[in-house]
Amino acid sequence: MDLFTSYSDLPENLRGATVAIGSFDGLHRGHRVLLDQVHQLAQVQNTPKGVVTFYPHPVKVLAPDMAPPNIMGRDDKVAGVAALGFDYLLMQEFTEDFAQMAPQDFALEVLHRQVGVSAVVVGYDFSFGKKAAGKAEDLKAWLAPEGVDVHIIEPQRLDGLVISSTKIRQFVLSGNVRAAQTLLGRPFRLSGPVVAGDQRGRTIGIPTANVQPTQEVVPKRGVYAAWARLGAQTWSSVVNVGLRPTFEGEGVRVEAHLFGFDGDLYGKTLKLDFVDRIRPERKFASKEDLVEQIHKDISETKKILSK
Repeated sequence: MDLFTSYSDLPENLRGATVAIGSFDGLHRGHRVLLDQVHQLAQVQNTPKGVVTFYPHPVKVLAPDMAPPNIMGRDDKVAGVAALGFDYLLMQEFTEDFAQMAPQDFALEVLHRQVGVSAVVVGYDFSFGKKAAGKAEDLKAWLAPEGVDVHIIEPQRLDGLVISSTKIRQFVLSGNVRAAQTLLGRPFRLSGPVVAGDQRGRTIGIPTANVQPTQEVVPKRGVYAAWARLGAQTWSSVVNVGLRPTFEGEGVRVEAHLFGFDGDLYGKTLKLDFVDRIRPERKFASKEDLVEQIHKDISETKKILSK
């Protein structure tokens, strides 16, 4: 898959593509409906397949204090789109100048003339252009006369609940990673480089990897069962998200103990797929009490992941 950061960089051979446009934070089940529609249309019309999104999120540029925390880091989003079999991802750099573009100019100058789309798939709530004044129906009204098919996908529901990035954020932030998984269609993933900690875990015989998240949404403080992935390898793991109150730690940390792992993880990217929350964070009276509880957490994690 080719990656571009400006619509002006798209080569001639990728013109005429069928594209999905949106933020696609999380690449959840609702997003997958849009993306699957692109594959179906592209197969019938024999066109390239593309995804158009914006980086950073427009609200981060226009109103940073109101911007939603991202569920998925940039690299994970690129990898996720690539895994779905698209020919290119246009991650358009969003600047204050770009934000001033009139909605009709975005539709006709960017999508039609520059990107050369043959068909577009968007969600019902898609908005674009200056002050987000352009809506999905406007896109259809402006592009249809140019021979571009615009498909608007209605809200997707699961057991009556609308699938949305907003709802997934709420679930993760409340610690309900099982519910988040239901809407995502896969476990919530936190990924990032392993950085140096205080190596306290080694002193109690339970070494941990201190992961620095690349995304902004982090599960509620507590202990979780998770799969830890490093490249093509996977380990069962118990993850603590919190302040480490027993040792008076500073700042929220994400620390994963990988069962059976013996090696150096510093500087490597670890991906943690959260399966279930075991318990809230607690302060223990002694190091011995903490170690005893961690062994109980490990036992519970093994039961959960064995299912």
